[in-house]
Amino acid sequence: MRMTGESSSGNSETTMDDVKNLIKKKDNIEEQIKAYYDVLEDQGVGVEGPLVDAEGYPRDDVNLYQIRNARHNISCLQNDHKAIMVEIEEALHKLHAREKAKREQDEAEAQEEAMEQQVTLPSPFARVDAVTQGSPACGAGLRVGDEVIEFGSVNTDNFQNLQNIASVVQHSEGKPLRVVVIRDSQRAQMSLTPQRWSGRGLLGCNIVPIHR
Repeated sequence: MRMTGESSSGNSETTMDDVKNLIKKKDNIEEQIKAYYDVLEDQGVGVEGPLVDAEGYPRDDVNLYQIRNARHNISCLQNDHKAIMVEIEEALHKLHAREKAKREQDEAEAQEEAMEQQVTLPSPFARVDAVTQGSPACGAGLRVGDEVIEFGSVNTDNFQNLQNIASVVQHSEGKPLRVVVIRDSQRAQMSLTPQRWSGRGLLGCNIVPIHR
C-alpha cells in the first residue's frame, strides 16, 4: 500500500507542485490514521487493548472485525507515512539544491556580464558637473557625475573639444540626441532634445572635458 509521487522518478526534475502533491498525500494518510484511531477509541480498546476476556475467549462486548481491520490499516498507513515523509524530505532537498545552483549561476552570469561591460566600455571624454532642475537635460535623466562616451554624433574617437558638443546642440534644436554615459560603472543611454526653456542655453547642464 506504498504511496509514491511522480517525483520519485529519477529522470524527472522535482518541482514545487510535486512537493505540494506529496504533502497532500501525507495529509490524506494522517486523516485516514486518525479515522481508524477514532474507531478504536469508540470501541474502547486502543491499539494494544486485549481482544479476549479473562478466560481467554474472544470478547463479545466489542466489534472484533472492526478493531482488527483498524489496527491492520493503522500499521500499514504508518509505514506509508514514514515513506512519504522521506520522499518529501528528498524532494525539498532536490528543490533547494536546484534553486541554490540556479541562484549561483545567475550571480556568476551577472558578474561576468558586468565585467564584460566594464572591459568593452570606451573611455569617457566629458563629465556632467551640473544639471539644473526643470531643464531639458534634467528631463532626459542626465545626472551630475555622468561620464559621457557618446553625445549625438560626437564620441570618444572623434571628440576634440567642447565646441564639438556645442555645435551638435546648436544644429539639433528640437531634435532628440542619443546620449550615452557611464554611471556607476554601467552604461546608461538616454534621449536628450535641445530646446528653449526658462533657463539659459538649450540643455540646462554643464559639461567639462576629461583630460586623459
